Amino acid sequence: MKFEILQQLNAERAARRPAIVVTDTATGAQRLVKAADIAADPLAAELGKQLRMGKSASIEIDGRKLFLNVYAPTAKLVIVGAVHISQALAPLARSLGYDVTVVDPRTAFASPERFPDVPLIAEWPDVALPPLNIDHYTAFVALTHDPKIDDPALLHAFARDCFYIGALGSKKTHAKRLERLKGQGASDADLGRIHAPIGLAIGAVSPSEIAVSIMAEITAALRLPASSKAAAA
Repeated sequence: MKFEILQQLNAERAARRPAIVVTDTATGAQRLVKAADIAADPLAAELGKQLRMGKSASIEIDGRKLFLNVYAPTAKLVIVGAVHISQALAPLARSLGYDVTVVDPRTAFASPERFPDVPLIAEWPDVALPPLNIDHYTAFVALTHDPKIDDPALLHAFARDCFYIGALGSKKTHAKRLERLKGQGASDADLGRIHAPIGLAIGAVSPSEIAVSIMAEITAALRLPASSKAAAA
């Protein structure tokens, strides 16, 4: 890899921005495609597909064999609420390769005994969330049922453009949540991004089943093309 390409790639990776190195396997010629430039690239469809999957792959275009080396940031999951669902969700997400953090100011809930080997921050969202550097490669779930905790956390997620935002609660609870958040300056576009009731509708009942439904919905948001997600909505 040429030094110039390596420098650009390292800069993108340091900023948690995905990029793809395209290599012509016959000639060795390489170029770097940043995520922001994929839509205008001649290989947009192929690059977009591999980036969604987070997988490198060989392709053939017009008789040329190309290798697409995908560099995507490790996805994060921030769970606000150290509740029973979180106890099942955190290890499930970790098994899928997510960096998981649990935030809850209630120390009776956010204890190492309940969340072994999971980073815990027993602080209010305004203190806990800014240092986490939440970004577009972060899935964010609010599970406390307490507006004093969930609402400011959701506002932070809006501002950081998380790829998935979900909140626990019934349709009635969510309607009240939307009113509160709108009163605090959230836009209609922001509010429309919340997945609530959270998780895919699979008839989940137990905390473990609800965790599976949440993780499935997060996976769909990360992996499916926009057209498929729109059709499923």
